[in-house]
Amino acid sequence: MSSPQKPFHIVLIEPEIPPNTGNIARLCAATGSVLHLVGKLGFSIDDKHLKRAGLDYWEHVALRRWETLDELRQAYPGGRWWLTSKKAERSYTEVDFRPGDFILFGKETQGLPEELLAAHPDCAIRIPIFCAGVRSLNLSTAAGIVLYEALRQDGRLS
Repeated sequence: MSSPQKPFHIVLIEPEIPPNTGNIARLCAATGSVLHLVGKLGFSIDDKHLKRAGLDYWEHVALRRWETLDELRQAYPGGRWWLTSKKAERSYTEVDFRPGDFILFGKETQGLPEELLAAHPDCAIRIPIFCAGVRSLNLSTAAGIVLYEALRQDGRLS
């Protein structure tokens, strides 16, 4: 029997909207990915909207909670980190994802902190948006797009 593949990691920095986090939790359960929640949350983990969006899949979610991003990074010193931002130059399709990668998403209203993006420009990726009037995609939609590209590259969608 072969050993399970290393999971991908979805990291939400200070998420604000419970249904987005619940939908991403369901996404992580469905794909065997780990969900990391970092910093101050805009809701309680017991929030009914969070629970409703995750349906009855919470027992299947590998959920980790961290006070700071530095704490998470110290726990995974060899991790590869991808920072999602509409300001990034490189598209998520240009990245060579590997099992065990961490894909970071910022809070819904502000994205990832500017100083984090400035410190790691080579790790910043974006999802192209073709209408100038649209500022961003929904957080759970964006997480699904990037995670499924990582899974496709790893051959898990066959």
